[in-house]
Amino acid sequence: MVDVVVAELDREGHPGVTATHAFALEAIDDGAQSASELGRSLGVSRQAAAKTIAALEELHYLDRQDDPGDARRKRLLVTARGREMMTIGARTFDALRTQAAEQVGIRALENFEEVLAILGGKSDSREASTRSS
Repeated sequence: MVDVVVAELDREGHPGVTATHAFALEAIDDGAQSASELGRSLGVSRQAAAKTIAALEELHYLDRQDDPGDARRKRLLVTARGREMMTIGARTFDALRTQAAEQVGIRALENFEEVLAILGGKSDSREASTRSS
């Protein structure tokens, strides 16, 4: 499914996007404001998160702006281009999920998502299922 979403993003003018980029933008949009916070959210090192931030900035999906409350910090802001990429990715994933539900039934799909959440170490499998829908 990820490969299909990435290919669709490429077709719609967003080449070079990875699943990590999309997950990172979502985490930043949800409030991650530093490499450390992003790393915790993604389950990666601060250094890996910093590289992801730099890549997102280079792809024009993310801006860093001065934090009005703390001159030592930079705020991370998802750009309009980043929001467009997130919208296309979510729309494509939702269509794929709907197609999968039509093939195997919604109950089987939800059970499968729950198993994946458990195997992935998610403590609340319902939250994982909801986030993917």
